[in-house]
Amino acid sequence: MKTLGIIPSRYASSRFPGKPLVDIAGKSMIQRVYEQAKKCVSLSEVIVATDDARIYDHVTAFGGLAMYTADYHQSGTDRCAEVALKYPEYDIVINIQGDEPYIDPEQITKLVTCFTDADTQIATLVKRVKTTEELFNTNSPKVVLNNRLEAIYFSRSPLPHIRGEQGEHWIDHYTYFKHIGIYGYRADVLHSVTKLPVSSLEQAEKLEQLRWIQNGYRIKVAETELETYAIDTPEDLRLLF
Repeated sequence: MKTLGIIPSRYASSRFPGKPLVDIAGKSMIQRVYEQAKKCVSLSEVIVATDDARIYDHVTAFGGLAMYTADYHQSGTDRCAEVALKYPEYDIVINIQGDEPYIDPEQITKLVTCFTDADTQIATLVKRVKTTEELFNTNSPKVVLNNRLEAIYFSRSPLPHIRGEQGEHWIDHYTYFKHIGIYGYRADVLHSVTKLPVSSLEQAEKLEQLRWIQNGYRIKVAETELETYAIDTPEDLRLLF
């Protein structure tokens, strides 16, 4: 099973322009993500997918592998699919977030392991919610699982609703999970989901993965105890230090 790690990376972030090239303790964010991904023994290759010459030139300058992609892509998933088409020898594609400079290679390995099950189409990670603040944070999507450890819904709201209990007590009555935003796909499934139109659930929650579920695709879930830290804004970067 050959596995390709792809790091979608764009320069024109609305909340943090130039984010991939920001300096973090002497290295750019994209270099830190790339180097962490390369440590993962489960990946056969790692590629940065970008539409920006500044990012492409920077990655190749530090010895990384980069590929130009179209500038019209609406999501990292679409960018990954374009790269995967050029590498048909890979069975599994891992979409690695380009704004998590300290991603642990063990998380990537845990995700890849999901594909030892031949029925796995798409896979992602979850982590147990431990505080009420996490539970009600709309920027941290929650995941509802079935007994087969598949995601059956993602929501910015805490689900399920615990009837008859105040919100601050919900985590005492149910095990909630939050989503860790890294995905794996079988290559053929990746190409199929990128052809789907935006779904009504996706439009409501602004969560792309709901498009896949609404169209009948199964998302296998693995639980991690490791925390990730995404840098979405300059303030997030300041909090690192």
